[in-house]
Amino acid sequence: MTTSNGLLRLGPDREPVPLEIAASYRARTRGLLGRDGIPGAALLLTPAGSVHTFRMRFAIDVAYLDRRLRVIALTTMPPGRLGLPRLRCRHVLEAEAGAMTAWGLRVGSQLHVEGPDGPDPSQLPLGPARPRR
Repeated sequence: MTTSNGLLRLGPDREPVPLEIAASYRARTRGLLGRDGIPGAALLLTPAGSVHTFRMRFAIDVAYLDRRLRVIALTTMPPGRLGLPRLRCRHVLEAEAGAMTAWGLRVGSQLHVEGPDGPDPSQLPLGPARPRR
């Protein structure tokens, strides 16, 4: 399973959140399955348009993100549910239920991902954002 680690920045005045980035098919398929939790951290599935919680052991918060990592929808999913795909969703952020509320995340929040050596976007599997036309 190929995952990389980084930091999720929620704003200039907030503490960064440890982040796992699942960019390979295998890593995205595995997601949080088989774990008992992901305390204080988050998992970014990229690319992804929806998630499910079948065979999961705990409820999760889910943030649907557009291509520029802006939150377009938030939900909490108990185990055994299927999340519907969201229009314009390119990435999905998962965390333990309640974590995103504690972080102050809401629809419209702009997220920033940093790799292990800083904010160089070439080190991330997300790639640079495309300019608007």
